[in-house]
Amino acid sequence: MNDEATPDLPGAPADCLPPAARAELAGIAWEELPHVCTGRHGVPDTPDVLGALLAADPARRVRAVEALYRLLLHWERAFPATAPAALVVARLLDDPRTLAEDRWEGRAGRRPLRAELLNWLASFADLTRPEASPDIKDGVGTVRDPAARAVRPVLHDRIVGFCDADDPRVREAALAATALLLDDPALAPSVPRYAPAVRTVLAASADSSYRWIARERLAAWGEDVTGLVAAEEERRATLERIRALADDPFAEGQEEAIRRLAEQPEDTAAPGWFDRRREARTAPVRPTSRGPAPETPVAAPGSGAGHRGPWRIAREEERAEWTFTPYVGVGPLHFGMAPEEIADALGERPSPSRPGEDRQPRCVDFTGSGIRALFRDGRLGCVAVDALTGPQVRLDGAPLTGCAPSRVEHWLVHRTAPRPGSLTYSPAADPVFADLGLAIRPQRAGDAVLTRPLFLLPDWLDLWHALPAEEWNLS
Repeated sequence: MNDEATPDLPGAPADCLPPAARAELAGIAWEELPHVCTGRHGVPDTPDVLGALLAADPARRVRAVEALYRLLLHWERAFPATAPAALVVARLLDDPRTLAEDRWEGRAGRRPLRAELLNWLASFADLTRPEASPDIKDGVGTVRDPAARAVRPVLHDRIVGFCDADDPRVREAALAATALLLDDPALAPSVPRYAPAVRTVLAASADSSYRWIARERLAAWGEDVTGLVAAEEERRATLERIRALADDPFAEGQEEAIRRLAEQPEDTAAPGWFDRRREARTAPVRPTSRGPAPETPVAAPGSGAGHRGPWRIAREEERAEWTFTPYVGVGPLHFGMAPEEIADALGERPSPSRPGEDRQPRCVDFTGSGIRALFRDGRLGCVAVDALTGPQVRLDGAPLTGCAPSRVEHWLVHRTAPRPGSLTYSPAADPVFADLGLAIRPQRAGDAVLTRPLFLLPDWLDLWHALPAEEWNLS
């Protein structure tokens, strides 16, 4: 779980929702229930996100689902607005418009909106399980939210009818959400009713996250999962053997391996989501020594106020102070903005830019603010902060802009024990931290090299293919 706020969601009409959902929406004091970025410039409020889920425009529906994950289940945490939103989402499930199919971020293949809403409810159910004891952020401190647990029986009643759906994608998503909800003691008597379907349907799914839920829940219910575990290990080993053969041009049987690989059912699991939940329960990631925090940038000779030479380094007191929320936004900017919305947020007209082949802007510089905005399909997907004059963006109070690259990289690497795949390097040796949506690139300042942080959406993490030539050619 994403995290992109969407600029065209504010003001989404709730009158397109079915009457039961509209009544549920109207009966909640949303102004008292923040999500992860409530109040930030241009970020939609929860009612706006919910009102767009059944919008006529498919692109708006997709962005509304993305906002559900990024604003209401951000960073694998629930927020005060999350539980009430789950009640509204569950009211939408029997609306015929949820049968519309699309591609959803982070998942392979197409599936109905109904299945993806059930997946979101499964994510909510997983985070609010009694054994999970999630923290609910209220914007000031950390509190326990009993409402998140109180809605579980209600959600169960609204979801179970879809466990027998004709569409296997809907049926599997409903069973996954139901299995996770049954962890609640009040629902334990229903376990014998659904356990057979969890074993025969969910454990046999092509979706690896559903198979994991089936094994984990059946084991928790005291059932024997030895055969399921062995089958999963054999499945994984077989797939690795096929891939190794398919990648070896000198191996006997390569063509057969390529054919078998093409015939494998597509795994539609959200990449790594349930693996992260499993690791959090079985092998907690322990913080390691972070070492000294990076030092703030020091102005070089010739960097006095008002100097505008090629290597001018802004003094600390000249820089705006920004914070960032991974996969949501940085400072006053949030992912999904259009260029004109960024200009309004920064109060600055952009420098002239060359559009891409589709005539959409791909790279827009706001030189007065020290910001480069990178776009895909006209929507903000990456923010690059100029090392010399850009705002000081902080993480846990430590500066990320205009510092010595080795110090920032060392501090970030040791901030927590990284999970496999959470730290990668671009071909240019830029560290990319997938858990944060953050990359650290170097930028020259005369004879010095300083950090140029890039804040990214998931599909921008492959810097080599995602960044345009304008960014790679930066001196």
